[in-house]
Amino acid sequence: MSRRPLLAAALAGVLLLAACTAGGGDPADAPAADPTSGPAQPTFFYVALGDSFTAAPGIPRTDGSDGCLRSSSNYPSLVADRLGADYDVDLSDRSCSGADTSSLGSSQTFGRTPLPPQLDALDRDTDLVTLSIGGNDFGVFLQLVGGCVSLAAQDPSGSPCRDAAQEQGDLLAETQARIEGRLVRAIQEVRRRAPDAEVLVVGYPQLAPARGGCPELLPLASGDLPFAREVNKSLTDNLARAAERTGTTYVDVWRASQGHDICADQPWVNGQTGVPGGAIPFHPLPAGQQAVADLVLAAVDR
Repeated sequence: MSRRPLLAAALAGVLLLAACTAGGGDPADAPAADPTSGPAQPTFFYVALGDSFTAAPGIPRTDGSDGCLRSSSNYPSLVADRLGADYDVDLSDRSCSGADTSSLGSSQTFGRTPLPPQLDALDRDTDLVTLSIGGNDFGVFLQLVGGCVSLAAQDPSGSPCRDAAQEQGDLLAETQARIEGRLVRAIQEVRRRAPDAEVLVVGYPQLAPARGGCPELLPLASGDLPFAREVNKSLTDNLARAAERTGTTYVDVWRASQGHDICADQPWVNGQTGVPGGAIPFHPLPAGQQAVADLVLAAVDR
């Protein structure tokens, strides 16, 4: 929490007291204190970094003006609202749909005009940083929800997506190790730019169920459901390991979302059909964003 507003208020009080003493005015002439007014709330600077699972496209109200499809009801906004009971929260939400780890340090070009790097929002006054990113690196998420769905029609009972992925490279070994390395460097840069901030690395939720499926919502070949879950788990494990390697607090959304996958009765992530006022396909639902906000707030309280 920035000390500058508090210090400024204290100095202002000292100067006012000095002026009254020097002027020798009658205390009876001083205006009566307002009993309803209290001390100003300290300012709390919160920066949210991430991709579409932080931006939450489709959840009202979604801002499409800059191409990021950022919702005003995503988990950073919910966290800021709750913290607003105790602080004057200054939220800088830089999350952006389609962002990968390169979007942290380089310009983002998802809209009509390039957006500044997400890390540019950080400085020494930053109090809290949440980071959740990496799923879009090397097109992993796109292959999972795009390529795997399209391949399912060719071999519904087989594993065409796993087979194709192995031909292109190992999504569960080499690619994931590279993503983890990028995340470690990103967290280190966050700490360099915001040395006094509390940094929380936020994982991804479960998309595919541990057993069974739901072709109407998650249209994958039966043999690809375990593969999809493995890839999903590897993406969140990258974040967990990067947090551990940098001594950073990890918010375990994977564990908390058990029983809330796309096929569940109470899902945190939408299936292939867009829900009006809810979310775009294969992206977080309002219930999921509220759940993640609760996890983040619990980590902040700790």
